Amino acid sequence: MSTPLTPSAARTTLLRGGDVHSPADPFATAMVVERGHVAWVGSEGAADAFADGVDEVVDLEGALVTPAFTDAHVHTTSTGLTLTGLDLSGARTRDDALTLVRAHAAARPTDRILLGHGWDAARWPDGQALTRAELDEATAGRPLYLSRIDVHSAAVTTALLDLVPGIERQPGFSPDGPLTREAHHAVRAAAFAAVTPQQRAEAQRAALRHAASLGIGSVHECGGPEISSEDDFTGLLRLAAEETGPRVVGYWADRDVERARELGALGAAGDLFVDGALGSHTACLHEPYADAAPGHTGTAYLDADAVAAHVVACTEAGLQAGFHAIGDAAVTAVTDGVRAAVEKVGLARVRAARHRVEHAEMLSPETIASFAEFALTASVQPAFDALWGGEDGMYVDRLGAERARALNPFAALLRAGVPLAFGSDSPVTPLDPWGTVRAAAFHRTPEHRVSVRAAFTAHTRGGWRAVGRDDAGILVPGAPADYAIWRTEELVVQAPDDRVARWSTDPRSGTPGLPDLTPGAQLPLCLRTVVGGETVYVGPDE
Repeated sequence: MSTPLTPSAARTTLLRGGDVHSPADPFATAMVVERGHVAWVGSEGAADAFADGVDEVVDLEGALVTPAFTDAHVHTTSTGLTLTGLDLSGARTRDDALTLVRAHAAARPTDRILLGHGWDAARWPDGQALTRAELDEATAGRPLYLSRIDVHSAAVTTALLDLVPGIERQPGFSPDGPLTREAHHAVRAAAFAAVTPQQRAEAQRAALRHAASLGIGSVHECGGPEISSEDDFTGLLRLAAEETGPRVVGYWADRDVERARELGALGAAGDLFVDGALGSHTACLHEPYADAAPGHTGTAYLDADAVAAHVVACTEAGLQAGFHAIGDAAVTAVTDGVRAAVEKVGLARVRAARHRVEHAEMLSPETIASFAEFALTASVQPAFDALWGGEDGMYVDRLGAERARALNPFAALLRAGVPLAFGSDSPVTPLDPWGTVRAAAFHRTPEHRVSVRAAFTAHTRGGWRAVGRDDAGILVPGAPADYAIWRTEELVVQAPDDRVARWSTDPRSGTPGLPDLTPGAQLPLCLRTVVGGETVYVGPDE
């Protein structure tokens, strides 16, 4: 592309000679950006009229321009620490994991506490988690915190336990295995307290740089007192406001609504835990787990009464409420609680607040109908199904085949009119927007698949709608100029199943094309990411 690489948001820019994904013109090849907003979208011939009146012209050379992605659920500092530190997500066996731990400990001799993430014993041949004795040996007795891939349990060393007085009396403590519940929260707080402000800022920058390199223009940070810290949260918001990069919208998972407002959060929402996670056997179920102790149904942190009180408080304060709910019993607690809140403050006010539910994996027709009735946004992670779904996946181990097949029903949510916002829950699954769209379009359970177009919308405009903005995440005049430029193959209008949005594949519909996301096909390469008209990422070949 023959153009300066760092245009100011105040400059007027004409992009031409490519494909511009816009409902304003399904065959657009050009776009004008002025003062940080889209000013015009149209054809190559009409672009000539603008060429002499702009500050710069970008020759797209056939590239694709789309709205920038929004990742609607991110833990930014943890993502950065994983990118720069000990990542066990690639470990295929216990021995692999222990080898990585030993190497990391040897490479970081001065770290007061060693941090790592991403182990998943469900994918190892023996299915057994790392033991405390093994980790004590691998670290030569140093403090170590290793969060499981779902971040709802952790393997730790004895030296870390010694830093948390009374830990053995906390619910979720295990003398040799992973910690869950309050015990996990306590050791997590102790471990992350050792991260210096400088390390934290460097991790945040690393995460946001990585997001920008993937065409992500905004992220929803899901912080909270049981997840991060107030300093971490406010530091991230400040860094994002002062430095060039993706936008950051903050959610603080605290029932203290006024404190969330004071910290600069858009909502007392995000990972406000109603339950835990399926992988750690802490998601709250109506019926017992298939692979746990008889009668074990997980962990309930909030009941319907607590949900109702929080929704009322947030609605009256003008903030979004939101909850982490994965198991069917937890989702029921949320919908029952919201229904009780409606009785106190009225349906119109609850709907207008756009409250959110994060993850929302185990849904029934009744809870889906409640989501639609209350205009609850389902902030969901399609990569969960790609990672844990299928006939031999973790979901089947935990729930049995019948319940596992019902998980993550994206098509049913869309049919009911439930707003969807896609995210990664990074570092649980990696930042990977096109991979996320592919995971939704090629869901392991065919009846839950949605069209590529619908999935792309959920990962762009859906994230903006989830924060109350209906004028963004789309390339039309007046919208914020948040966009990405991609090198990709031929564009198609793709529905992987004839039953899915068949009308939109007809050329007569005038639906703008998107890259072919068939599994195995190469995903688009990000050439440039622009936020508010300002370039925040340029690829190495540009």
